[in-house]
Amino acid sequence: ILAHNYQTPEIYNCVADFVGDSLQLAREATKVEAQVIIQCGVHFMAETSKILNPNKTVLIPDMRAGCSLASSITGADVRLLREKFPGVPVVAYVNTSADVKAEVDICCTSSNAVKIVESLDSDTVIFLPDQYLANYVASQTKKKIIAWKGACEVHERFTGEELRRYRENDPSVQIIAHPECPPDVIAEADFTGSTAHMIDWVRQKHPKRVVMVTECSMADNVQAELPDVEFVKPCNLCPHMKRITLPKILDSLVYMREEIVIDPAIAERARRSVERMVNLKI
Repeated sequence: ILAHNYQTPEIYNCVADFVGDSLQLAREATKVEAQVIIQCGVHFMAETSKILNPNKTVLIPDMRAGCSLASSITGADVRLLREKFPGVPVVAYVNTSADVKAEVDICCTSSNAVKIVESLDSDTVIFLPDQYLANYVASQTKKKIIAWKGACEVHERFTGEELRRYRENDPSVQIIAHPECPPDVIAEADFTGSTAHMIDWVRQKHPKRVVMVTECSMADNVQAELPDVEFVKPCNLCPHMKRITLPKILDSLVYMREEIVIDPAIAERARRSVERMVNLKI
């Protein structure tokens, strides 16, 4: 049972065998010996596990657990981008469908996006589908970034004004933000990083009070580990992640549902872009 950092504590802390961000879960999916994987996350994560394990059964407790980013772009869109910008390498955030992954050169997560872009032998890179993560990557590299205009429906709701109010109420509060947030949010943050990097930051810094600007179940999960840290919780929930529940996980175990099936031709092409990311070890 693989569970993303945005799952609720009774899943994250109680039933998962492995927890982590998208990159950690993708790597764990390549290591598991079990013939059945249950992905407690959203659909693209389960697809990624299936892409990396074509001969294993991959289940998701609710097939409707989607993603606003993944639904913002199609493989046909990528082909049109390649026609418009011939020869420019295409990087896809893992928050994309197998159909999109099959059309790109390499995948990335928020953990390694900057390093992936830097690893490419090109002065210009197409980055999709998250415009805000693309903007953050552009601020960290000298390469020209051509961005798709997708956004995460959770992270785009945060605002810099909201964070400034937290500071006005308590100037000592620490604010850490996910790079899928808009630029005015990033500008107000003391630290920006992936979900895994945010968790590590809290473990290392051990702030007295912290605002974790991402899907709010993650703060609940980290607080269970670090009860002496006070989490100020701007609670934006992902409706897709919250489709995964303990009863549905039990149904997956008992009835072996819902199974992820990917066209073998698409899966084979998508595997190249995912494995290229995983094999870089960055």
